Amino acid sequence: MSSLLLAGAYSDKQKAADTAARTGGINLTATATETNHLPFASLVLSVTDELDLFVRDADAGSYLVCERPIKNTPLLQLSLESRPGSIGIFTMVANADLGARESDRHWRDKHAPLALEVHTAMTHYYQLSVLQRFKGPAWNGFALCCFSNEEDLRNKFFNTPDGETAIARDVAIFADPRKSPRRVISRFARADQ
Repeated sequence: MSSLLLAGAYSDKQKAADTAARTGGINLTATATETNHLPFASLVLSVTDELDLFVRDADAGSYLVCERPIKNTPLLQLSLESRPGSIGIFTMVANADLGARESDRHWRDKHAPLALEVHTAMTHYYQLSVLQRFKGPAWNGFALCCFSNEEDLRNKFFNTPDGETAIARDVAIFADPRKSPRRVISRFARADQ
């Protein structure tokens, strides 16, 4: 079941937390203390009619996304007990030769099954396909690869070396690895926590 969400990328963790609280959204905040080297410090996902405020406050970028819950419950429906412990946010820029639409189709139809096969320790997996960019970098999607803890995310991301190679080859088909920003390791925090 897909749903539409606003996604806001923030350089300021506190401003992201304030927006998540105000809109009843979720705040995926980087675990790193220093975040200047990252594309964003927090990613807020929300359903709100405060579009102008949401776009204004999301200083690193704001987008309308289609959430595809590939593995597990939709993000806004997760209970406290079912939240993942650690989330790798992979921001995707589409392969220019394939184009945004076909890149997204490949990501959804071909990469998602491969990811489930290779990332066997992954507890939740979501694709946030960008439908509209309001401001910020021309990103095409966010993959949320979730694990029980950060150690598993860092050390059990791939089930085998062959799996790692297969993922890298497939990503190069639909994404531009050179233009896609680095991964952000984050944690799930609801506004009410």
